[in-house]
Amino acid sequence: MFLKADDEKFVREFFTKLTEPVKISYFTQNLECQYCRETRQLLEEVVALSDKLKLEVYNFQTDKALADILGVDKIPATVISPEKNSHARVKFYGIPAGYEFTSLLEAILMASTGQIDLELDLQKIVAAIDRPVHIQVFVTPTCPYCPSAVKAAQKLAFLNPNIQAEMVESIEFPHLANRYSVRGVPRTVINEDWSLEGAVPEKMLVAKIQESLRSLA
Repeated sequence: MFLKADDEKFVREFFTKLTEPVKISYFTQNLECQYCRETRQLLEEVVALSDKLKLEVYNFQTDKALADILGVDKIPATVISPEKNSHARVKFYGIPAGYEFTSLLEAILMASTGQIDLELDLQKIVAAIDRPVHIQVFVTPTCPYCPSAVKAAQKLAFLNPNIQAEMVESIEFPHLANRYSVRGVPRTVINEDWSLEGAVPEKMLVAKIQESLRSLA
């Protein structure tokens, strides 16, 4: 068991704020990868705490077509989306444990309520983005500053389906951490070639996205 009695009580109370159903799509494989089994177990415990949640478990190899549609390219992968709008979604690569458990709960809440706590002027800018934006937020479970960076990216993805927001657990994916020169976390990588260090303000994140899109124009 991952969740202790006090944890379950907290999560149950947190989930009373859910309004609409949320689908959690989890990708693993028959011979489960490191952290795959633990991630599945954690998700099963979480889903059991609310009738608004539905967990669907897929095989990364045999369900490759669905993985491609959802943009899943590695495991363990968790995709959070409103049941009524599968295009609005965020991803977690690696186990959302430690401080990142908060990110998981916040993603579920945003997917359920559709309420995005973001300044109105920023919402308008984000809603107007008409080109693909890929945001990867590299984290570790012991980083207390990482959840705010993850949540900031997730807000943008739920506002605009053109934006992909992904939490990437650096320890589980060292080849990616090396590829993107992750020396500290959180590190946010935008469209492969642009990056931000630390838990920056949402306005700065949006400005960096705009900068990256201008460079591609």
